[in-house]
Amino acid sequence: MLFKTSLKKELLINSITALLILISIVLAQRVTVYLKFAAKGSIPNDAIKTILGLNLIKYSPLLLSLSIFLAVLLTLSRWYRDQEMIIWLSSGLSLAKIIKPITSFVMPAVFLVAFLSLFLNPWAVRTADQFKSQLKSRDELSTINPGTFKESKNSERVFYVESFDSLGSAVKNIFIQTKQNNKLGIVIANNGRREISSKGDTYIIMEKGRRYEGVPNTKEFSTTEFDKYGILTTQEPIESFEESIDSKKLYDVIKSNTLQDRLEFQWRIASPIASILLVFLAIPLSFTNPRAGRSLNIIFAVLIFIIYNNLLAIMNTLITLKKVNIAVGFWPIHIIFLLLTIYLTYKRSMNQPIFKLGSMFNTK
Repeated sequence: MLFKTSLKKELLINSITALLILISIVLAQRVTVYLKFAAKGSIPNDAIKTILGLNLIKYSPLLLSLSIFLAVLLTLSRWYRDQEMIIWLSSGLSLAKIIKPITSFVMPAVFLVAFLSLFLNPWAVRTADQFKSQLKSRDELSTINPGTFKESKNSERVFYVESFDSLGSAVKNIFIQTKQNNKLGIVIANNGRREISSKGDTYIIMEKGRRYEGVPNTKEFSTTEFDKYGILTTQEPIESFEESIDSKKLYDVIKSNTLQDRLEFQWRIASPIASILLVFLAIPLSFTNPRAGRSLNIIFAVLIFIIYNNLLAIMNTLITLKKVNIAVGFWPIHIIFLLLTIYLTYKRSMNQPIFKLGSMFNTK
């Protein structure tokens, strides 16, 4: 009982640690990408957090699956190094007996992976697509980053705003350059605000500024001072949202009989199946040979994790190209790793080497 309690406690600590590290890696990588897009003006600054959160939900089944796989692997590897596994085996308990406490710990995580893959992940993809569609329809002022010049989509305007207020409506030190009828216009003002008319049009209202207008390369320029000056901002119409396969609700996927929907359903259930198989596979892989070093089995295990997921992706492509029948699906990959798990567990429980390399070089 003491060993089981200690095992579950260490599994919990290692799984949380691994999950936090993996989330930090993904966030650091994605934040760098989104900041580059924001610097170019492709996405507004206030949209980064929303897009980042939705993408994190999208990757959460893979991250959670990898974290519990690493937790089992790291925990049992330490048990082997510190001789705790020797105590377990010498007390009359086989290696297979340790599967029960590990299963009771990881099953809630596997059910969570299934929930994320079947329900929450499609919702996140659908919400992200809708949010991106709404971003494309925002007015020009919404896409401006403070302190940077931003050119309009039709290349007829250049905006510069020094700062926004907390609501993004009032601006300070605004500069707008326009091109119209072969004339160049420049408008500057210390203060401005966004204003929506009764017809729904969005204007930039500038206060106490100046407007310069003239023909380039000539002396024909005029200067006008104003108390208020409004510029109509362009706004793209909201595009109709087309639902992708991976954003469909589970009910819609199940009731459909198309190849794409049947493949999508198998892809979603592949995540929890792979999670439980990888956890069982981590048990025999956790054996540590002191002569081989501490990290060799971890590297080998992570390599198997990558191979498993890559094989699923390859099978997905083959089914899409109709090289493999949809009825076969991903089951050959799952069966191969199930047999590998049974084989490795049997070899470790019998205290036998996985591969008898010595016999390959013996000659009569």
